[in-house]
Amino acid sequence: MIWFLSLSPKTLNPKFHPPQITKMHIFHSISTKLSHSKSTFKSLTLFASLFLQSPKQFSQSTSIPKKQQRIRDHGFDDYMEVEKKNRKVIKFQDLLLTQPNSMIAISRLDMLARRFGFKQYEAGKFILKFPHVFEVFEHPVQRILYCRLTRKSLLQIEQEKQALLAQLPLAVTRLRKLLMLSNTGRLRLEHVRIARREFGLPDDFEYSVVLKYPDYFRLFDAKETRNKYIEAVERDPGLTVCAVESVREREYREKGGEEENVRFSFRVNFPPGFRIGKYYKIAVWKWQRLPYWLPYEDVSGYDLRSLEAQKRMEKRAVATIHELLSLTVEKKITLERIAHFRLAMDLPKKLKDFLLQHQGIFYISTRGNHGKLHTVFLREAYKKGELIVPNDLYLARRKLAELVLMSPRKAIVDRRLVNYRKQDDNDEIADHVENGGDHSNTQETVRQDSEEESMDSDEDCNIYSYDDCSINSGYAHKEVNNDDVTDDAEDTRVTE
Repeated sequence: MIWFLSLSPKTLNPKFHPPQITKMHIFHSISTKLSHSKSTFKSLTLFASLFLQSPKQFSQSTSIPKKQQRIRDHGFDDYMEVEKKNRKVIKFQDLLLTQPNSMIAISRLDMLARRFGFKQYEAGKFILKFPHVFEVFEHPVQRILYCRLTRKSLLQIEQEKQALLAQLPLAVTRLRKLLMLSNTGRLRLEHVRIARREFGLPDDFEYSVVLKYPDYFRLFDAKETRNKYIEAVERDPGLTVCAVESVREREYREKGGEEENVRFSFRVNFPPGFRIGKYYKIAVWKWQRLPYWLPYEDVSGYDLRSLEAQKRMEKRAVATIHELLSLTVEKKITLERIAHFRLAMDLPKKLKDFLLQHQGIFYISTRGNHGKLHTVFLREAYKKGELIVPNDLYLARRKLAELVLMSPRKAIVDRRLVNYRKQDDNDEIADHVENGGDHSNTQETVRQDSEEESMDSDEDCNIYSYDDCSINSGYAHKEVNNDDVTDDAEDTRVTE
């Protein structure tokens, strides 16, 4: 056993042997010597542990590794923490808007909120956390607690609706380009319906967009699967320009540089803490110069069996996901919804591992919905967790996040300021009565102020459709629209 321990590292490490001597030669020579020893089993165990457990060597390959560890970016993770609250708030907003007079009794809230995943008494606690969005009040007739949306929340919903209608022509263009990304020029209606919010499409886009523009879209039923499909009537060559091509052209005109380095390159911005070695830099430089077929180009006539063609198809998949994210309103979409378009757009099977190879272009966040959903961000479109070039629909949705993040103390102060004027008027009337003075003018002033306030409240009801101003004691039960609930359930069932 002493002779085995006296072996130098050069004897055990095959790196120091000539090329013709392999690990099998070393293993055979040492195992024959160990066979003459009495403690054969212990010696073989020690030898195997020393021989097989060699120190981990850093990769010296000039190609991008297939598997990489995800590096967190707190800017995007903080964004998703707020988005997680917004999703629950939106579900409660949709629930309230489907009820009579847009209000619901607190006693029925627990029962209806269970379909959202809330346990008993959790719905009431959740509502009290956001007093700028939800308001709890006592019914003047039934004398029970009700919940309704605040005026700020209704104003935000109305602003988002107006922004959605204003950008409807852009949504039509997005849908046309989305269909052109498909190999066959068609996509399932259900897959587009699940991702309608990301692409800025209204809830009734099947009628307001698809059937309204028969020159662009065609809706038909497949005989084999009995599913509805949306098909592009014709391919417009003017819409085949990708967003990354426009960025390349603009950067080349402003900064200049070699054409080969810019022609097929992508904007790369690695997250903080991402270790970039010498060989990895070389691999990224080679990948940036690699030509590829454009996402809108038809590749059915090419021979894809060669290694060079496979590399081009992998880079084409990166460009396709880049273009898909560029078509969204907020430049982000869940990984599970990208997987719905995987077969139609020739995307790889293991999407998560594939996107982790390009962490300088995309970022995958696991925050939100207890890690069951993965949200993919386009890194070049964000800076410090905010969209660089915002649009009206994005700004309207961010106002909901402002209401969610607003302190509850400010809501208490606002209520006190509303009642402050009424208390002053009542104190002024009491002082006149005690002094025996004529308080008819004061009463007239208070009456005029109350009439003005009532007129303002009536106008607000007309503007925001706030039916709570005339509260009825009876109400009828309505079913809740569960589109968002089924969307999340379908997303969690999709495998990567």
